[in-house]
Order: sequence, then C-alpha cells, then structure tokens
Amino acid sequence: MEFLKQYEILYKKAKTDLKVSKNLLEDIENGDEDLDLETVMFHLQQCAEKLLKALLSFHKFHFTKTHDIEKLLSLLKQNSIDFSDDIEVLINLTDYAVEGRYAIIHDDMEDAQSYIELLENFLEFVRESIYD
Repeated sequence: MEFLKQYEILYKKAKTDLKVSKNLLEDIENGDEDLDLETVMFHLQQCAEKLLKALLSFHKFHFTKTHDIEKLLSLLKQNSIDFSDDIEVLINLTDYAVEGRYAIIHDDMEDAQSYIELLENFLEFVRESIYD
C-alpha cells in the first residue's frame, strides 16, 4: 500500500473544496434558501489555501499553520516558486477562512463564479506542477 504525500493530500482536498463550492453555488442559484454565499466563499478560500500549501509542500518548503493567502503567496515568492500573477486576487478570500463562518460578508454570485474559474485554472496549474 502506497501512502499519499502531503502535497497530494492537499491537492485532493483542494479539488474537493472546489467541487463543494460549485455544487453549493448551483444549489443557491436553484433557490435553496438554507444555503448562503459565505459558505461557498469559505470553500473557495479553503481550495486556494490548500493549493498554495500543496505547491509549498511539493517544493519541500515549510509553512506554519495559517489561513492567510497573502502570507502563503509571499512564501512562494520568497522561495522562487512559479505561479500565475492573476492568482494574487485570491488574497481577497482570506477573510472567509474564519470571519466568513461567523459574520456576514457581502459578495455576489458573479464574484463566486469568477473565483471558481480562477481556481479551476490554478488547480490545473498545480496538478501539472506536481504530477507532470
């Protein structure tokens, strides 16, 4: 039995978070009033965080326990790990890691959809980085 490496686990969990966000957003769009957009954004933040940590782990760089996307991006830069500049907008998701679980943060469906598209591309970038 082969064990998954940390970066593989993080990648797999990020992929799950992205799928959950897409499913929740679709349910909200279909009128499910028991769901809220903050939950979608929380899973998008989790996806971004795990993808960044997967890259750091793959390149054997240590990171402390954090939900701060800006800090994780900074670690990638400090360690000369390539990533697309357009993902810096993911910094805006940091507030959803904790605050979005307990407060209302106003965002709209279009923001969620644009983050989903960006994260789908980033997911593919990370997959290519760690598996190809």
